[in-house]
Amino acid sequence: MKKLYKPISYLTVLAISASLLSACTNTDKAENKNSEAVQTDSLIDYVAQRLPIYERVKLTTNLNQLSVNDRKILPLLIQAAEIMDELYWKQAYPQRDSLLATIKDEKTRDFVNINYGPWDRLNNEKPFVAGVGPKPEGASFYPYGITKEEIEKSTLADKFGAYSVIQKDSTGKLSTVPYHILFAGELQRASSLLKQAALIAEDAGLKKYLNLRADALVTDNFTASDYAWLDMKTNGLDIIIGPIENYEDKLFNARTSYEAYVLIKDKEWSKRLAKYVKMLPELQKNLPVAAKYKTETPGTDSELNAYDVVYYAGDCNAGSKTIAVNLPNDEKIQQEKGTRRSQLKNAMQAKFDKILVPISKELIDADQQQYIKFDAFFANVMFHEVAHGLGIKKTITGKGFVREALKEQYSWLEEGKADVLGLYMVTGLLKKGELTGDIKDYYTTFMAGILRSVRFGVSEAHGKANMQCFNYFQEKGAFERTNKGTYKVNFEKFAIAMNELSAFIITLQGSGDKVAVEKAQKEKAVISAELQKDLDRLTRKNIPVDVVFEQGVDVLGVK
Repeated sequence: MKKLYKPISYLTVLAISASLLSACTNTDKAENKNSEAVQTDSLIDYVAQRLPIYERVKLTTNLNQLSVNDRKILPLLIQAAEIMDELYWKQAYPQRDSLLATIKDEKTRDFVNINYGPWDRLNNEKPFVAGVGPKPEGASFYPYGITKEEIEKSTLADKFGAYSVIQKDSTGKLSTVPYHILFAGELQRASSLLKQAALIAEDAGLKKYLNLRADALVTDNFTASDYAWLDMKTNGLDIIIGPIENYEDKLFNARTSYEAYVLIKDKEWSKRLAKYVKMLPELQKNLPVAAKYKTETPGTDSELNAYDVVYYAGDCNAGSKTIAVNLPNDEKIQQEKGTRRSQLKNAMQAKFDKILVPISKELIDADQQQYIKFDAFFANVMFHEVAHGLGIKKTITGKGFVREALKEQYSWLEEGKADVLGLYMVTGLLKKGELTGDIKDYYTTFMAGILRSVRFGVSEAHGKANMQCFNYFQEKGAFERTNKGTYKVNFEKFAIAMNELSAFIITLQGSGDKVAVEKAQKEKAVISAELQKDLDRLTRKNIPVDVVFEQGVDVLGVK
């Protein structure tokens, strides 16, 4: 696997005893016996080079738009989110305290906290602590060292469950433990905080949702609260909370991780976006793919909303930070009712100003830099989320839902679909006069967005998706790399490549052909040596890769 950054010097980096490493990482004792005491300085050197890839950003907003009661609710929601952060640590790296106890350097502790463990998430999960070895594909969701075949052949009823872990006893017998039992104490505390918030809430929709979500956390039954969340229309405050995304489970892409976003709605921006969801059925009919792959009708009770996010916790806060959310993930709810696409406006603006613009000045052709616009960036990200609702949810080959058929190959391909169909939507809406601006703005900003996202590495779903798009578009001549080392979009060929990649991905999903998807990943989701050199230029220019947040009640000035 190619590295996203220049190789750093030999990383024997932390003086930790073999017994502690064994407890922390489940690595073989024999391997740890071979690990000599290591130089702390090497770790400090590595962190000194890697920590600056994160730009520090304060998460704030204008609280004057909130009612007095909403300001009382806000700290309760943040406290509940903090519990999700603790639970995510237990899923991603349960031995956090043992690891951090060995580290005295404050910057190194910061780097461990940003990554939720000893693997560098934006450097293809590279271990930066001596002896830890590769990151387990199944995190802590499965017994260490278990094979996929062993789980697939087991008779466990919940072997691919979203809300349980698989454990193995001393006799080798496998069993599943639901989240609400495994994390009962923490979930009860979070549930209680949501109930307290519901008592104060004045908005009827928010009150109902908070109560149902509180119940869901302690039962793992989330359907009713998902419907209630979609039914909320007039709330100013919002919280997305619970075990939601399955990116951390790279073994089967089945088990979900805890996370939370605390959000404040921008009602004016949200009102401007409302019209686009109603256009989904027409856009679905016109998808550039064979008719049999677009017979499903997208739900139109979906919403497009803009928010300022004031707190991230858990999965969404690990490594690269999410700037837009499309939920719920339940395909049945999506088909019946749709989803809510939440645009995190303040986080998006920070990434545009601090990262996308500097990248564009370095890598986008000088003649096309004029087309880099925030409104185009916002629209491309927004329609990426909307595009999750387009295409196909069930295979046409009798293999069930696409997610079930593709398993661990599902997420990256779905993200790739959303990327290219989002661009397809922008193109179509511009032609219809439903969007303003120049198509050159959207295509050039999309190109810059790819160059931003591939820096996350190809170990992550969005990184794989972006590399597939980059390589496919390059093969089709949608852009060229000039002799000055910059990228120049061919606008006509960009549109053609967009349609052809859309058809390619939707056909793969509709067939449910996991082998074909694996082949596509191996061939397309890779970083070439030439591109790597260009990405290295960004690193040498000290252009950040992502952001890390200063957040919480103190930053907001609430208690």
